[in-house]
Amino acid sequence: MTTDVPSGSQLDDVVHVTGRMRAGIESVITGRPDLVRVSLAVLLAEGHLLLEDVPGVGKTTLAKAIARSIDCTVGRIQFTPDLLPSDLTGVNIYRTQTHEFEFRPGPVFAHVVIGDEINRASPKTQSALLECMQEAQATVDGRSYPLPRPFLVVATQNPVEMEGTYPLPEAQRDRFMARLAVGYPSVESELEMLDIQERSDPIDELRPATDAEHVAAMIEVVRHLYASAAVKRYVVDLVGATRDDPGLRLGASPRAAIQLLRAAKAVAAMAGRDHVLPDDVQQLAVPVLAHRLLPSTESRLSGRTTARIVEDVVERTPLPAPAATSARVRRAAG
Repeated sequence: MTTDVPSGSQLDDVVHVTGRMRAGIESVITGRPDLVRVSLAVLLAEGHLLLEDVPGVGKTTLAKAIARSIDCTVGRIQFTPDLLPSDLTGVNIYRTQTHEFEFRPGPVFAHVVIGDEINRASPKTQSALLECMQEAQATVDGRSYPLPRPFLVVATQNPVEMEGTYPLPEAQRDRFMARLAVGYPSVESELEMLDIQERSDPIDELRPATDAEHVAAMIEVVRHLYASAAVKRYVVDLVGATRDDPGLRLGASPRAAIQLLRAAKAVAAMAGRDHVLPDDVQQLAVPVLAHRLLPSTESRLSGRTTARIVEDVVERTPLPAPAATSARVRRAAG
């Protein structure tokens, strides 16, 4: 599945499989379809997902539902202040019978890794995930071990104002493709949740919609989706505008531009399109960019959040011409 432009059957497969995954996850996380859609886009774009909100709104449940929707290996890490980096990556154990060291892999050696309350661990342990998330490998005692593909880290964190939390360093936040706030459900969704969970836990009934090999194939389809020069320029303009905004001390990095385009390709593929539209980029601008930015002192004092700043950037950045964004333009030229 590595053709130059994905075929119609390949896109149909992505739409069908992700539709089944969405239906399964939405049976557990009711009333928040946009949250589920962006989460699956991060999976198909080979990114990592950060879920941030107050306790009890379903962050871990969403992470577990994503893992359950795929027939793959799953690692679970409960971050605590005494957690060590080796508790994540694994250790070498000396075997007296053979007089040799044997590597025992840690929970990061899984297709989907759930990191619960990541900001309750020390910065040293948080940093142990950096190489794993960026390089898809873990180094233990000077030797590097590859991680499986696909590899998705779904980490949850509580707001930094809560007791016993450590803020994630900027370098690690930049490794996450998107940050999502789960939020409180609507009254109707919460009533539905009470009815469902009164009888059983819906996550126990969730069945896989696909497997790791199929997800890897869909990732290749997403990688080969067409993005016009105009759309790429639009992404660069959005990211560049954050670096010049007076309300920010730190704008988005070049990595942010790469990940924004990849996520937009995933959203387009899930919609059955073989090309990216500016609308795909706009929908993802806040979840992909806001957590990477540092507000200025004036913005913090005035209560202007980085999400609001990104929304303002999207509003004032000119859109590319519609005719320049379609894959048909390229095919006609060829």
